[in-house]
Amino acid sequence: MPDPAGTQAPACEHWIGAERRHCHATDQVRPYLTGLCCPAHTPNALQGLPEAPPGPGMPAGAWATPSPLNDSRVHDARAIASGKRRSNPNAYRAARQTTGATP
Repeated sequence: MPDPAGTQAPACEHWIGAERRHCHATDQVRPYLTGLCCPAHTPNALQGLPEAPPGPGMPAGAWATPSPLNDSRVHDARAIASGKRRSNPNAYRAARQTTGATP
């Protein structure tokens, strides 16, 4: 029966088909894409591979690094002024003034 207070330790959710039951181990259970798994039922353990060593995590500037995809979307005033880049009429007029193009 589930604990209504939520104080029960997380349990391994791996289905052991030969025994027709869930593992329900509670020691060192961690979340994976497949659900909560004990060390014996992690995706690497099930494939016979060694577990990846814990690392430092994501680099400090991982989310602050500009993506090359974002660089290609930078609006160039000359492209807007020439009509090669679509924009609203106000941005088009402002770009024409910025680049010195004649209306």
